[in-house]
Amino acid sequence: MQRTGAPPPTPTVTKYGSPCSLCEEVDADVPAAVGSQLEALLQDRVADAAALDGVFAADVAGPLARFTLDGGRRMRSQFLWWAMRACGGAAAETSAALRTAAALELIQTCALVHDDVMDGSPRRRGGPSFHARLAARYPGAASPGTGAAPFATAAAVLAGDLALSWADDIVAGTDFGDAVRHRVLADWRAMRTEMVAGQYLDLHGQATGSRSVAQAIRTACLKTAQYTVARPLSLGAALAGADARTTRDLCAAGRYAGTAFQLRDDIEGVFGDPLVTGKPSGDDIRSGKLTYLAAVARARAESRGDRAALSVLVSSLGDVDLTEARLHRVREVLTDTGALAVVEERIGRLVAAGERRLCAAALSPVAAHHLRTLLARVTAPAGSPAHAASAGPVTAVPGGPGPFGTSGAPEPAGAPPASPATSVPRTPSVPRTPSLSPATPASPTPSASPAPSESGEAPVPPVPPVPAVPDAAETARPASAPAAASPAHTGHVTPRLARPPGGAPGRRRSGTTVDGSRR
Repeated sequence: MQRTGAPPPTPTVTKYGSPCSLCEEVDADVPAAVGSQLEALLQDRVADAAALDGVFAADVAGPLARFTLDGGRRMRSQFLWWAMRACGGAAAETSAALRTAAALELIQTCALVHDDVMDGSPRRRGGPSFHARLAARYPGAASPGTGAAPFATAAAVLAGDLALSWADDIVAGTDFGDAVRHRVLADWRAMRTEMVAGQYLDLHGQATGSRSVAQAIRTACLKTAQYTVARPLSLGAALAGADARTTRDLCAAGRYAGTAFQLRDDIEGVFGDPLVTGKPSGDDIRSGKLTYLAAVARARAESRGDRAALSVLVSSLGDVDLTEARLHRVREVLTDTGALAVVEERIGRLVAAGERRLCAAALSPVAAHHLRTLLARVTAPAGSPAHAASAGPVTAVPGGPGPFGTSGAPEPAGAPPASPATSVPRTPSVPRTPSLSPATPASPTPSASPAPSESGEAPVPPVPPVPAVPDAAETARPASAPAAASPAHTGHVTPRLARPPGGAPGRRRSGTTVDGSRR
């Protein structure tokens, strides 16, 4: 019974799932809740490592736990959580959702540690990369054998493997229902394979000097879009027992936004400020990475007969000793050829297509707003208002102008290097935010009109389809029909009989492509 003069009770969340105090605690600050779950899980694993061997715990297990706890925006975890909530998940799914989200963060640790080794990147999250920390800890350490990889990089590969093992152990030890377990494990298996396939295509593009626009997009879809957005959304939907159509819509929105996220990352990798992005500028150029940005620039330079621009690109891509002056010239070429504008336009088309699919899904309005805000964050330029810090509470404030809604402030560049102690630090408690209020979903963004093809390259044979990624197969439209192509449509062809991640055959609208443009 309410006391006289007492303030009215805080309204509970009733727009999705069943209201419960645990769900509301997580809703108020998903990253903090996942961080607390990670802390508990990793403390046990670091303790096991210390019991096994003190050196191993001090050099690998402890630093690996800190690397996982101290950095990142927990975007994949948030996608999983809000997809689960948007599809009706509540108290019964909370524990499994938090454990699966924690496992996702360890998969991300594995990917980052291995990626930095492959790229030879010395920086990550505003500090030294994992292998760079090991190199600093053991300066002048000899390689384990003649012709073998240096000690620090070899040890970092083992650390990445350990993170992957921990992630799999957490998922295997999670109490799912029988039907949910089947769906979660199917997504989990597919996600790991897609991530490795995308990373291999990335390496393959560097090794072969490939400049295929279609292959660049396929790599982006497999390496980033599926693993970063689409699969976490699908996992959340599976945990809530969502139907096939809702899962399809969520996964499609995730593929569009995830591909846009990778294209944005390609831009930030060349034009971004290291103090904002937390990683060196120009590394993609120095490593000769097959990015959509570089592929479009080269194709446009070739189609125009711009030998000067082509010479700059050919001589700079893969030059590990590229100077700042030369990198500045590369930036000029990427801008002058129109490649930067083309990629920005395609990002906009992908974001608009993702917005349409998200609005088509039968979701709770409050949770759908959170998803919309998250999708805006991953596709916005680093440091922009839309690229809000997601390490703190996320409230149901209606989004600002633009697709998916925008709000918030920039995220700090990164955490300072951790000390070499083996214990895992406690995650600070974060005060709860006011209870959430319903938000009205944004209206669908109109489809963009077709534009001339940006690639200018000769026809590319179709890329073999991957059943779990039906929208990723790409070919380039023949040069004889440039008017029908668009920056959003360079090469997208969807296998007719492919099945989407939801499992059931997907319904396709005649004449549309993965990013919403017309064929």
